Amino acid sequence: MNTINRRMMLGGIGALGAAGALAACGSGSSGKPGAAPATGDGGAKGYDGPAVELDFWNGFTGGDGPFMRKIVDAFNTEHPNIKVKMTVMQWADYYTKLPTAVSSGRGPAVAIMHVDSLATNAARNVIEPLDDVAKALGLKQEDFADVVWKAGEYNGKRYGIPLDVHPLGFFYNKKLMTTAGLDPAKPPANADEYAAALDALKSKGIQGHWATPFPFTGVLSVQALIWQFGGDLFNADSSKAIWHEEGGVKGLSWFTDLVKNGHSPKNVAQDADNIAVMNGKNAFVWNGIWNINTFKEKQGLEWGVAPLPNIGGTKAAWAGSHQFCLPKLKTPDQNKSTAARVFVNYVSQKSLEWAKGGQVPARKQVRESADFKALTDQAALATQIDYLHFPPPVPGIGDALAELNKAVNEAVLLKTEPAKALADASARADKLLEANRKKYGG
Repeated sequence: MNTINRRMMLGGIGALGAAGALAACGSGSSGKPGAAPATGDGGAKGYDGPAVELDFWNGFTGGDGPFMRKIVDAFNTEHPNIKVKMTVMQWADYYTKLPTAVSSGRGPAVAIMHVDSLATNAARNVIEPLDDVAKALGLKQEDFADVVWKAGEYNGKRYGIPLDVHPLGFFYNKKLMTTAGLDPAKPPANADEYAAALDALKSKGIQGHWATPFPFTGVLSVQALIWQFGGDLFNADSSKAIWHEEGGVKGLSWFTDLVKNGHSPKNVAQDADNIAVMNGKNAFVWNGIWNINTFKEKQGLEWGVAPLPNIGGTKAAWAGSHQFCLPKLKTPDQNKSTAARVFVNYVSQKSLEWAKGGQVPARKQVRESADFKALTDQAALATQIDYLHFPPPVPGIGDALAELNKAVNEAVLLKTEPAKALADASARADKLLEANRKKYGG
């Protein structure tokens, strides 16, 4: 998935907690009933019933889309009595259309959802628990990194089957590093090395790390920095935003100083940081693992990728995760219910193939396999698995995070000092968190 599509996905997440009318379901829905309540075996015994058609919705509009379509085609070939119809749309549209489609009885049988949307949709009764599927797959917490496993749970029930993890990574232009006398085989890995590298680039007239004020990838970078400096986004029960505390101020100040110290232009446009790396104008960018295929497609680009440098003293990186979910529909259909679970089981076993689309497999066994390690770029970012962070599984959390987006934007554009921007945003977020607790019954 490319950067622009990721940005549109974020807009969809922010819309999840908003009140007001939802858009009508688009042409991707078939009007046929989808998954029924849990059957107990999670599709483990396969499906030998009459022919069924399953709608499968996702937002894989970028480079990862063809990899999922290939898996779906293989499933359809191997399961002549199940036809999976894959419908792809922009994530922002997807997150708006799905609840409306489910409430009208026209939702898909299977869907993909980001971890930061699961709790909201579970609280809204859009998706159903999948504990039976986890049991059928023999999934256990020790098979996954803790953060990935727990991300699929809400209120003590499992609503998501982990498919992948997509962390932020450090991408760099090797040619520009060489121009500045830096070793492209040894990208900077800590604060001192990073500062020295930026100064070396600046001495050659190169602004080395463009700081974008937009969610992708400025806000994600700042979130990583907050964790690296020992801070957090929310308190233990997610009732208060705490990004305005010391770790948050240090993280946002470091990022804003890129502009103040001349390592970044002012007013960097959306995606301009990434485009500048590809065009030889910017040396460093922190972007998601999906960026691997974007860089591979750029002819003549000499680039590398590594885990995020540890700027604040604590290893940490932002990450997202795609998880399978089964939408709730008004009219149960046991055949579709079983077939949908068979499909989820199948794709979960194909995570190596999916990794080629620019993802880290959620399953530890696949992640540690020789075949995955041969995907050297993805494997480099997978080394971050034990210190990745997701937003907490709280309904409407995107509403609160939207206030952090505003704070980063104001600070990076040099309109407001980091401490004040974060404090003001934290106060606004606290009101939203309280309102959402009432709205969702938390």
